[in-house]
Amino acid sequence: MILIAGPCVLESRDAVMKIAEGLQSYHEDCTKDFYFKASFDKANRTSIDSFRGPGLDEGLRMLQEVKEQFGYKILTDVHDASQPASAAEVADVLQIPAFLCRQTDLLVAAAKTSAVVNIKKGQFLAPAAMEYSVGKVLKTRGYDGKVDYENAKKYGVWLCERGTTFGYGNLIVDMRGLNIMRQFAPVIFDATHSVQMPASGSATSGGDSSYIPYLSRAAAAAGVDGFFFETHFDPSIALSDGPNMIKMDDMKKLIAQIDAIRAIVE
Repeated sequence: MILIAGPCVLESRDAVMKIAEGLQSYHEDCTKDFYFKASFDKANRTSIDSFRGPGLDEGLRMLQEVKEQFGYKILTDVHDASQPASAAEVADVLQIPAFLCRQTDLLVAAAKTSAVVNIKKGQFLAPAAMEYSVGKVLKTRGYDGKVDYENAKKYGVWLCERGTTFGYGNLIVDMRGLNIMRQFAPVIFDATHSVQMPASGSATSGGDSSYIPYLSRAAAAAGVDGFFFETHFDPSIALSDGPNMIKMDDMKKLIAQIDAIRAIVE
């Protein structure tokens, strides 16, 4: 099982290293393919005054330190076509944000690196539409045949479900979409962003983390290749996405439940 976990954004060095240290057991678990996730920049914050992160250069230095100290594989977001080449020198997975999942130049730039490309499904798109985003990466990497699960896996492309816009300031997850997207690529379920309440009228996005276990267990039953959790030792003081994060202490029980459900489904 692919497991992606870490803070939403790179905060102070001390906070990042504390979170990284707390995730060691997942890296050591031979049943998990673990990736440490953190963003060097949050380019789509609601307010211009919100914390965005340390930026590309300093952020990559921090991620490199995590990689060297703990031996983790790294996932981070890229936001424009100038970033993937540099980010891929440190990151094993480049993540395409949901709002940018159709941006051809960004997808092509990410595909030109050796990193896995994790494409988040836009909150505004039908699951079946993600076939074409996967196809852009595959074609750039030299494959121009049918877009399907096996070829996406071979060429290093994942899809990530993070909820679909439902009215204003709310998201829902259509579990059918997990199966639809899995026709095109391995699918990661982003449980924490799926409970987000984006741009719901205040200067920051809200969320309800109490629903994370319910959606995660449902996704495990539906059948996915991995899970994505933004986590923090204290979400109440996190500098981004705190309301929809899972506390590190609560992850262990949930992942045990996911493992049990996956064992039944498989």
